[in-house]
Amino acid sequence: MGLFKKNPFGHILFLKRWLIRIAGMMTHQRYKGFNTLEIEGSQIIRDLPENKVLFVSNHQTYFADVVAMFHVFNASLKGRDDSIKNLGYLWNPKLNIYYVAAKETMGKSLLTKILAYAGSISIERTWRADGQDVNRQVKFSDISNIGKALDDGWVITFPQGTTTPWKPLRKGTAHIIKKYKPIVVPVVIDGFRRSFDKKGLRVKKKGILQSMQIKEPLDIDYDNESIDAILEKLEYAIEQHPSFLKVIPQKELLAYEEENQKRRYSYKGKIDD
Repeated sequence: MGLFKKNPFGHILFLKRWLIRIAGMMTHQRYKGFNTLEIEGSQIIRDLPENKVLFVSNHQTYFADVVAMFHVFNASLKGRDDSIKNLGYLWNPKLNIYYVAAKETMGKSLLTKILAYAGSISIERTWRADGQDVNRQVKFSDISNIGKALDDGWVITFPQGTTTPWKPLRKGTAHIIKKYKPIVVPVVIDGFRRSFDKKGLRVKKKGILQSMQIKEPLDIDYDNESIDAILEKLEYAIEQHPSFLKVIPQKELLAYEEENQKRRYSYKGKIDD
């Protein structure tokens, strides 16, 4: 019976465990080998409850961001301090980690279907489909599936719904927060856009310093804060509020890119196993 135990979405946990192990072994060098992943906040991960946790993050690639989070979350739970050294943390991974993704993206190939089985909550985007702008109603089944995943474990979502930076957050995330009242943990990532292609499947550049900062859970008044107030709080937390862009002059943005090139080479000799 245990061999064929399933999660609330009907996925066989034995199979899911092996998919995470294999995917983890195949991708580990992308974050600790070809590139370096700087992590902050492992203790926060260890202090979280088993379920009802919503991670909100900025978004830079389709898949590399969430795969990195699977590595970091599991390594943190196995006692690694801001590190993903030693792949032993993948032997018994946390199986109730889910992530929100567009249904059309997750059904495009065998690889994306495998990634979906590992933890995707596939939803129909209400604003875009097949590269075209659309305007359609939210499916209640999509919302209930996110609630089901929160009841079972942790959910990762990218509230901008796009890999383009500085875009407004979608109100659906705030509605989910008010409805299900999860612990909301902000995550800020950087470097993934420079090191991977847009899909996050191909390494574009090596020697890039990537970063992932896991912040303290947000203080949210679920009953009294408005949707707009929650959205603004999320924008500041994941550092995508327009004010962040306004205080960074274009010259400094260009300088930042140049500095990253320097870091690319300076860290090249520091990458350990």
